[in-house]
Amino acid sequence: MTVVSREAIDAALATVQDPEIRRPLTELKMIKNVDIADSGSVLVEVWLTVSGCPMRDEITGRVTEAVSKVAGVTDVSVVLDVMAEEQRAALREQLQGPTKENVFNAAGNTTKIVAVASGKGGVGKSSLTANLAVALAARGMSVGLVDADIYGHSIPRMLGVIEAPTVVDGMILPPECFGVRVISMLPFKPGGITQAVAFRGPMLHRALDQFLTDVYWGDLDVLLLDLPPGTGDVAISVGQLLPRAELVVVTTPQPAAAEVSIRAGMLAQQTHQRVIGVIENMAGFPCPHCGEPIDIFGVGGGSLVAESLTRELGTDVPVLGRVPFDTRLREGGDAGVPLVVSSPDSAAGQAIESIAATLAAKPRGLAGMSLGITPAGRK
Repeated sequence: MTVVSREAIDAALATVQDPEIRRPLTELKMIKNVDIADSGSVLVEVWLTVSGCPMRDEITGRVTEAVSKVAGVTDVSVVLDVMAEEQRAALREQLQGPTKENVFNAAGNTTKIVAVASGKGGVGKSSLTANLAVALAARGMSVGLVDADIYGHSIPRMLGVIEAPTVVDGMILPPECFGVRVISMLPFKPGGITQAVAFRGPMLHRALDQFLTDVYWGDLDVLLLDLPPGTGDVAISVGQLLPRAELVVVTTPQPAAAEVSIRAGMLAQQTHQRVIGVIENMAGFPCPHCGEPIDIFGVGGGSLVAESLTRELGTDVPVLGRVPFDTRLREGGDAGVPLVVSSPDSAAGQAIESIAATLAAKPRGLAGMSLGITPAGRK
């Protein structure tokens, strides 16, 4: 009979990650106790971060699966307990440090930050942002998504986010759907989805700041922000809070919509940010009978925006892609299942995948960051 060692159990538990924090339970000091019987039966006691933790069953399953694979183990029992306030405070400090800060501005942070903007509503900006986030996550990237449209938040519905974030000593653990970590104003409204948000400018800035400082994002490859339409307070706050953020402008082929979208891109000139491209949405509707495209919203809007911004900003602003009109994009948003999941082979799905590939190809880097270099002879 194989003797089960504590070392073997500890090694197995070190492979189990907390589903929300995405770090090993052993590293987070969430293993309360391990008891190994001579018969090979193992009892594992686990600390949960909060009472009523939504991931309790997931944690139990992961621990059971990992320990069951250890040679000699005949049975696994998992007992859950809840951390005390002191433990939660220590955990928050372990993850965020003694003081909360915007980690995306910290020295050495290389997360690629992309803010998706539009000049007006109704161009499909949020739908495209949600689908791009999922497409990037499907490529194996670690992706976060901030629903920065504080008044008109819609990302939770589009991604099927139904769980409120867990809060540990003031640290917010964002829920994850389709591999994307999501934060939105919705779960913080006691009145639910129909409650209006009546914030003035300073409160909008503070809300966005909290999404960046109070949320534990972990190590992200990409952070996407779904901005509200136009050039208002939130767009300006993004420039202040995330000076490294790059902008993607969404428009439709319609010239009237394109002219408004140019203004959204021109804000980058005042916030000293870079516009990395334009996405033309609803670019033709494939005829259901013959397949030929029907230009319901006209043609050329994406090129008009890209050419105007290239000329005005003095830097190349390409058209990243043209996404054809597809009712399944809207249906997927309503159902909480993005098009790139439900119909990845559709023309619109392929166009979004192509745009995601272009964004993914842009490496994480230190552009816009201080390298901390001091000239020789100076202190």
